Amino acid sequence: MYTLKEIQTKIGEYFAAENFNGTPAELYQPIEYTLALGGKRIRPTLLLAATDLFGGDIQQARYAAIGIEIFHNFTLLHDDLMDRSPVRRGQPTVYRKWDENTAILSGDAMHILAWQYFLKQPHSNSHAILQTFGQTCIEIHEGQQYDMNFEHRNDVTIDEYMEMIRLKTAVLLGGALKIGALIANADTADTEAIYNFGIKTGLAFQLRDDLLDAYGDTATFGKQTGTDIRDNKKTFLLLRAIEKGNATQQQRLRELFATTPQDPTDKINEVLDIYNQLDIRHEVEQRIAQLHDQALQHLDQIARPDTSKTPLRTLACTLLDRNF
Repeated sequence: MYTLKEIQTKIGEYFAAENFNGTPAELYQPIEYTLALGGKRIRPTLLLAATDLFGGDIQQARYAAIGIEIFHNFTLLHDDLMDRSPVRRGQPTVYRKWDENTAILSGDAMHILAWQYFLKQPHSNSHAILQTFGQTCIEIHEGQQYDMNFEHRNDVTIDEYMEMIRLKTAVLLGGALKIGALIANADTADTEAIYNFGIKTGLAFQLRDDLLDAYGDTATFGKQTGTDIRDNKKTFLLLRAIEKGNATQQQRLRELFATTPQDPTDKINEVLDIYNQLDIRHEVEQRIAQLHDQALQHLDQIARPDTSKTPLRTLACTLLDRNF
C-alpha cells in the first residue's frame, strides 16, 4: 500500500516524464503552462488511491491518472473564460495571458489529449473504464449548462443547486475513484461504494469552494475571491440566505444580485454583511460536515481493511478543512 504522500510523489513523477510541447507552439504552450502550474491534482490522486486500495498496480493506472488531470484542466480553461476569471492558481488565466480564442482551442486540444492518454494502456475493463470517463465528461458539461441557466433564473432551489454541483464538480471525483477501482478489478458493490464516497466528498468540496470564494484570502486561495457575488452566481450561500432571511434581506439580496457595478467592492461587502447577519457561514459548515459523514459511511462499506482506506480518508479530511 502507498501513503498519500507517495501517491502524490508518483503523480509528480508521471507528469515530469511527459512532454506536452508541440507545434504550432501557440496551441501547445498554453497547455504546457496550465499543466506546469500543478495545482492540487486531486483527481489523479483519487484514481491512483482507489487502484491501490483494491490491490491493483498503480503503474497500470498511470495514463488514466494523467488523462483525468488533463481533462480537469481543460474544463478550467473554458470555465475561466466563461466566468471571466483573471487568476488561477495564483497566475493569470490562459485567456488573459494569451487570448480568448487560444483558451478555447488549447482547451479543446486538452480534451482530446485526455482521451488519448486513456487509450494508451489497454485493460480488460477498458470498455467500462472508457464508458465511465465518457459519462463523467458529458455530465460535467450538463452541470456547466445548468450553472449558466441559473444565472438567468430567480427561482433556483437548493435541491437544484446541489444537483448542479453534483454534475459540475462531484462526478469527476466519483468518476476518478470508480475508474481506479475498475483498473484494479474491484467488484460491483465496492466500485459503487467508492463512487458514492467520491460524490459526497465532491459535494462537500464544492460547498467549501463556495465558502472560500466568499470568505477566503485571494493569496491563499489561489484565485480571486468574491467572484461568485460579483458575477451574480447562484450558490448555496445565496440560496440559503434568501430562504432564511426576512423580507427586507431577501429583497436587498435580489437587488444586489441584479447589479454589475464596475467596482464590486461595496456590493460584495454588503452581501457578506447579510450573510453574517444570518449566520450563513455556520450553516454551510454544518452541511459540509453532514456530507463528509455520509462520504465516510460509503467508505466504511468497502470490504477492505480500515488501514488501507487511510489515504482516502486523509485526503477527504484535507479537502474539507482546506483554506486553498
